[in-house]
This record gives sequence, structure tokens and C-alpha cells, in this order.
Amino acid sequence: MDLYIGPALLVKIDAAKSIGVEAFTGIDFTGIERLLLTTGQWKDLSRFPEWIPTIDPELAPYLADKGVKLLGLDLPSVDYIHSKELPAHHALSGCGIHILEGLVLESVEPGMYDLAALPLALEDGDGSPVRAVLKRKG
Repeated sequence: MDLYIGPALLVKIDAAKSIGVEAFTGIDFTGIERLLLTTGQWKDLSRFPEWIPTIDPELAPYLADKGVKLLGLDLPSVDYIHSKELPAHHALSGCGIHILEGLVLESVEPGMYDLAALPLALEDGDGSPVRAVLKRKG
């Protein structure tokens, strides 16, 4: 449960097709275990998007090497909407990185926050709804 409560870095990503290592040039990951991405790509939350940028599976070992253990983003998935193979999900999971999808971050500025996003204890579930809240640090 500690992974879902604590300091988190929120980064704004301008994503074209996918989000890869190059999007994080110049970011200091020292002490960052929780990384949140705001893309602004899911503009109308009342409708499921037809297209979203995806997480490049090669980003998973990069983030794991930097110490990231939780990746949250304002998209409904880290993979293409209709993906059956789920390469980003498998890559992140394989590197020990947990995923928070569908965060509402449109009015949140980049920076350091305290995150609380506790999942429900669902038996035999592979995911859970959360009520994610952020409090600006500093």
C-alpha cells in the first residue's frame, strides 16, 4: 500500500504517437518512485477516446532503472485502445512498475505532489478503481 501513498512527480508530456525515453530528457528522477504524466489527450471524459498516445515498452526498463515503481497517466490505457497483446502493460509489469490509468489531471500543473490513490482489495482482480488525490508539495 505504501506505493500508492507518497511523493509523486507530475510531468507534462506532449505526445504525438507514443511516449518514449526521449520525452524524459533533462528530468531529474532522484528519489522519484511515483511518476505521473499529463498529456491532455483525453479531452472529453464523457466519451471513450478513439485514439490515445501509448507508452513505448522500451520506457519500462528505463523508468525502472531510474527507481520509478508507479506510473500514472491521464489516459485510459498505456497501450492502444484495441490492443490484445498489451505490450506496455506487460513491459511495465515485468519491470515491477504499477500503473494508474485514467487520472483526471487537466487543471494540475507539473511539479511535486503528495499522492494518495488507494485501490480496493478485490479478490482475483487484475485492477481496481481508486480515488486519486494530489496535494501540492511546498
